[in-house]
Amino acid sequence: MPSYSVLSRRRVCAPNRTLFWLAIITTVIVSAHSLLFYTRPDYADFTSVTRIKEHLGWSAPEPLTPEQIIHKLAVQYPSNSTKRANAVLLMLARNSDADGAVSSIKELEDRFNKRYQYPWLFLNEVPFSDEFKQKVSAAVSGTPTFGLIPSEHWYPPEWIDEDLASANREQAAKDNVPYGGSLPYRNMCRFNSGFFFRHPLVQPYKWYWRVEPDVHFPCNINYDPFLMMEETKKVYGFTITPLEWPKTIPTLWPTVNEFIDRHPQYLAHPNSMNYLSDDGGETYNRCHFWSNFEIADMEFWRGEAYTAFFDYLESKGGFYYERWGDAPVHSIGAALFARKDQIHFFDDIGYLHYPLQHCPRHESVRTALECVCDPNGSYDYREESCLQKWEDNLFAP
Repeated sequence: MPSYSVLSRRRVCAPNRTLFWLAIITTVIVSAHSLLFYTRPDYADFTSVTRIKEHLGWSAPEPLTPEQIIHKLAVQYPSNSTKRANAVLLMLARNSDADGAVSSIKELEDRFNKRYQYPWLFLNEVPFSDEFKQKVSAAVSGTPTFGLIPSEHWYPPEWIDEDLASANREQAAKDNVPYGGSLPYRNMCRFNSGFFFRHPLVQPYKWYWRVEPDVHFPCNINYDPFLMMEETKKVYGFTITPLEWPKTIPTLWPTVNEFIDRHPQYLAHPNSMNYLSDDGGETYNRCHFWSNFEIADMEFWRGEAYTAFFDYLESKGGFYYERWGDAPVHSIGAALFARKDQIHFFDDIGYLHYPLQHCPRHESVRTALECVCDPNGSYDYREESCLQKWEDNLFAP
């Protein structure tokens, strides 16, 4: 019988021999790989880390071209799908706007809605005339709805000092402020800032696309922007971003800062303060989203933060004592109370509201969407445009 020491040596030697041959084999493989890697370029390329990642599907995909992006959107949100967002095409119009309304409707129907069949809703502070209804009904897809704006949503509150408001309108007219002397324009700005989404006919909807009379859509829209925004968790979309007239908003930003100081909990993180202010919020640089085109989630306007914000602005009377517009009010609300990734620039939707135009930047996109706009006339990168500031804001910390 073998002694205990002999058995122990056998147990030790067996694994040692296995490790010895593994080391020999590994050395041969590594040596062969090194020789081939440095002498055969095709072998080096085939066995590179990048190539191995590609084979395993680990490599980052090549960025899509603009044309590929719009094709992908058309595939993701096609017109032949039965899926639709809870959305409405919304127009605020007067009876005298009938022809301009029809012009806008026909273009948006031709470029988009004849394929998607979203409902149209028209609002007015007075009853729509039969002529308006007949002309519009002949232009839309399906049956339009016509609504009357409640007087309390349109006319100045009783507590407004009309003498003070009237004096402001007279001075604004002398200063050549656009619509400076107009009371109806101020009513419209206030209504669009804080009341349209509360209208009984609008309440059932979540999304809206604001459409004005006498605007133009020079490109096809080959995907559903409502579904795109819904599925990517956006809340606000725009096409043009200009500067506001300074004489219309002398106390708006101080009022905004007062509200923020009282309610810092409403600020989103990361928000777009860098888009609104060049000095960390001390002053307002007057950048805003031009709200005559906007596609947005009305649940955002109906939410706690924006409701408190609008109520605070309303209490100051600036819609009448100055000429606060719905564009800066919406823009400031969206920029501060939504995350920056929740706001979307629709580069692929052509839009013209005289005198400003947005035309898609890339030639391949304009060709694919059959655009009839001149990119040289686009407002995007003019000196007074805020688009570059918006894009810089997206990448700011």
